[in-house]
Amino acid sequence: MPTGAWTGGAAGPAALCVLAPNASPMTLDGTNTWVLGRPGGPCVVVDPGPDDEPHLRAVHEAVAARGSTVAAVLLTHGHADHSEGAAAFARACGAGVRALDPAYRLGTEGLAAGDTVDLEGGRLDVVATPGHTSDSLCFVLRTDDEAPAVLTGDTVLGRGTTVVAHPDGRLADYLASLRRLEALLRDEGVGAVLPGHGPVLAVPDVLPADVVAFYLAHRAERLDQVRAAVAAGATSAREVVETVYADVPRAVWPAAELSVRAQLEYLGVTPV
Repeated sequence: MPTGAWTGGAAGPAALCVLAPNASPMTLDGTNTWVLGRPGGPCVVVDPGPDDEPHLRAVHEAVAARGSTVAAVLLTHGHADHSEGAAAFARACGAGVRALDPAYRLGTEGLAAGDTVDLEGGRLDVVATPGHTSDSLCFVLRTDDEAPAVLTGDTVLGRGTTVVAHPDGRLADYLASLRRLEALLRDEGVGAVLPGHGPVLAVPDVLPADVVAFYLAHRAERLDQVRAAVAAGATSAREVVETVYADVPRAVWPAAELSVRAQLEYLGVTPV
């Protein structure tokens, strides 16, 4: 997977990333706000990001520079670094916010698996991918003359791996979503993953399906490590983190503890 800094930018003629200025150990280089659709027509904005006025202005300017108007705002999930600025941005555009969870919608239209969203030069197909959160969605970007791309939100990142945000996120759901994604990426010849954080993962540098296979292998390895930690006497999620995630910066230990709780639940172990 890529290791260098990510600054956003174009990912083909129908996808542009405007990077939010909220870099952190959890958000990597920042949240990726995606402007989708061919220049000159209606576009869709995915994950406007934090309620940061300069960032939202930059997204407006990016849309205008493409000669586009915003037809809809979509959310991959409701975490604040993706959704906080969505309502303000959508109101300024005269658009709605569509999300799986009604709490994050603006207007009456939601999103669900199997929905399609039209945009200039193509469409988005909605795929349910719970696990990181219960409301996580991915979007398959289909255009007239390019291989499909998949927007993965926080389900698959452009660098490193993601957290299973227990108790809302559940590991069984996440593993099933990864398997669904892996099959989709392989069967449909998907050329790029457009993540919610970190760089684009695209052929020929990387095969997107191989990234998902790595995620599945990583989760299996972590489960083995958690089993071993419990067998060695760990009695709390924190103790498991201290053993299994000893080589991970302490700044991300709170998130690691959420994933550990999800893993313990999956294994049928009740943490303290």
